[in-house]
Amino acid sequence: MTPGKPRLQALRNAVNQVDFNRFRFWFQLVGFVLFVYGGYLAVDLGTRLPFFSCGYNQEGRAGVCFLLPLQHQLGRPWPMLFSAASIAILTGFVIFALWFIVLNKGWCGFVCPLGTIQDWITALRRRLGIRYSSYSRGQFEQLTRIKYILLLLMILIPLGVGGGIFSHDMSPPFCLICPARMILPMFTGDFSQFSIDFSSKTALAMTALGMAVTALFLVGSFVKKRFFCFLCPMSALHYLISKPALLKLKKNGDKCTRCGDCYTVCDMGIRAIADDIETKDIMTDDCTLCLKCVASCPEPGALKATFAGISIFESTETGFIKRCQKGIGLEQPKH
Repeated sequence: MTPGKPRLQALRNAVNQVDFNRFRFWFQLVGFVLFVYGGYLAVDLGTRLPFFSCGYNQEGRAGVCFLLPLQHQLGRPWPMLFSAASIAILTGFVIFALWFIVLNKGWCGFVCPLGTIQDWITALRRRLGIRYSSYSRGQFEQLTRIKYILLLLMILIPLGVGGGIFSHDMSPPFCLICPARMILPMFTGDFSQFSIDFSSKTALAMTALGMAVTALFLVGSFVKKRFFCFLCPMSALHYLISKPALLKLKKNGDKCTRCGDCYTVCDMGIRAIADDIETKDIMTDDCTLCLKCVASCPEPGALKATFAGISIFESTETGFIKRCQKGIGLEQPKH
């Protein structure tokens, strides 16, 4: 055995037995501070980020969500849109894809400020001792479709604005109703987005709808874990281009006992994570790659996260026992 192998194995064991909830909490907190307040330190990571670093948080943002410039570009007059200017749209999409390909939907589970806020709301509800609601199978299937409908509308409405079919007051349509527009600037002391624009009927309708969606976000997140993630068009766009991403969630069905622990901890209520023993790449369109399923699995190697094909975090019995604080005083299995 080469000298480096014991060290590598020791590192893998340490990672697989990490206090995952604490690790994820601090990762999310650092991401939140960076992307909500990084602008004050002159951090600028561009305008093609694959998560909600909201452009309306003008002073604090460390970058801008890709959906905002995409909608503005799609809203150009059609002759301009289908000219050389379309290269800017393609270039922007390529930059967005390069960002996305690194963490896949892990951007949702570990970095997105709006996702982090939902997790904080869940933690508050838990501290108050209020039980959250679960989804029926029918509700789950209906919710999963909404984000694709919103993604389609987010593309068609700006195109209609550029073609003169819709009013310019409807653009950018998703950003006008996205709760990030009001909630994230609030953390930097900017409450100006909590207002209704009476300049036109269209502006009135869009900003009022934005207020309603923000209220739905807050109430929904308190009632159901990661409620807004089911509705998120960014999540839909993620899944459509997820195949070449480097971070993957893998399952070995031969090692799965279908105990259901992974489904129990899944914030999105994805039953396939427990029931599907055939699919190797087990990430679904609603998955946020939070990896809580891997951390909660007691079967060695049944679930794992890989990066560029290399296992970086996988389920182990010792990790499960340590994280769940079970089996204290028992002899640890030898590997």
